[in-house]
Amino acid sequence: MKSFLKKIPVFLLTVIVVAGLAYFLYNKVTTGAKNKEKSYKVKRTDLTETLSISGEIDAHEKIDLKFQSSGMLVWVGVKEGDFVKKYQGIASLDKKELEMNLKKYLNTFLKSRWDYDQKKEDKDIKNIGNLSEDARREALRSLDKAQFDLNNAILDVELKDLALKYSYLYTPIEGIVISIDTPYAGVNITPATAVFKIVNPKTVYFSATADQTDVINLAKGKQGELILDSYLEETIKGTVEDISFIPKTGETGTVYQVKIGFDNNNEDYKYRVGMTGDTSFIIKEKKNVLAIPSAYLKKEKGKYYVVKLVNNKKEKIKIDIGDEIDGDVIIFSGLEEGDLIYD
Repeated sequence: MKSFLKKIPVFLLTVIVVAGLAYFLYNKVTTGAKNKEKSYKVKRTDLTETLSISGEIDAHEKIDLKFQSSGMLVWVGVKEGDFVKKYQGIASLDKKELEMNLKKYLNTFLKSRWDYDQKKEDKDIKNIGNLSEDARREALRSLDKAQFDLNNAILDVELKDLALKYSYLYTPIEGIVISIDTPYAGVNITPATAVFKIVNPKTVYFSATADQTDVINLAKGKQGELILDSYLEETIKGTVEDISFIPKTGETGTVYQVKIGFDNNNEDYKYRVGMTGDTSFIIKEKKNVLAIPSAYLKKEKGKYYVVKLVNNKKEKIKIDIGDEIDGDVIIFSGLEEGDLIYD
């Protein structure tokens, strides 16, 4: 035997010994792990299931103001960052050309009115004598044409008057001027090249999206807690103001917009449009109930049971269960507080 061992290379012998030792240790560890079971002591607890949805801050009152006609921008009364009051003027187009056009069309209106009066008078005079039927119809057609010209002249005057009124731009809401396409006067603009954007910071709300499987757990008036990424240490109370009836477009999957209001006048602009965060809602809550982790629950022939320690022996105990909330199952019967169960 000794002579045989001497013939085996030292390196190969070392490998055999190390492999044997490794197998022994692995077998011991795995056997111990198999024999070691997890246990849980049954207790009473409070169970809460929450729903968290993500979104960002938006504002109810926000508008894009623009002129309805092209022209020379002669006055800009605000700049980005200014706070404007309701009905405050912010910009104006050159009114000289508009005023001259209005006078021109007023003259056209007067001429059309005189033509109409003359045609009407001519018709009345012709009706006095004996006119042929053709002459009478020609007089009526001439009068109708004059009436059409007069109507068009009236419409032209009204349109030019509206253009003059719309040359002055004012804001129907109060708020912050967040964007001005053309901030300087003295340039020709079109309605598309001179947009003034205003947002009222006092009307901010949290706009979130909820999946179709989650939105059924929400309702108007439901309260939750909002945490913004900009203020992680601050918890804000929020209330669902509205849930859209149709899915939100441009999103992956079927999701609905949820508007969540929160109490704050935001006069210091602390909460800004675009700030992201999450809102959590309690959708199911049970106080002081007997519960166990669902991992200890077993099922056999449609009946639920657990492995319980009874007189130092493990036995199958049938149980009646209730709702599962956040990984824990409510126990109605079969277990008592302090019982020890195994997985």
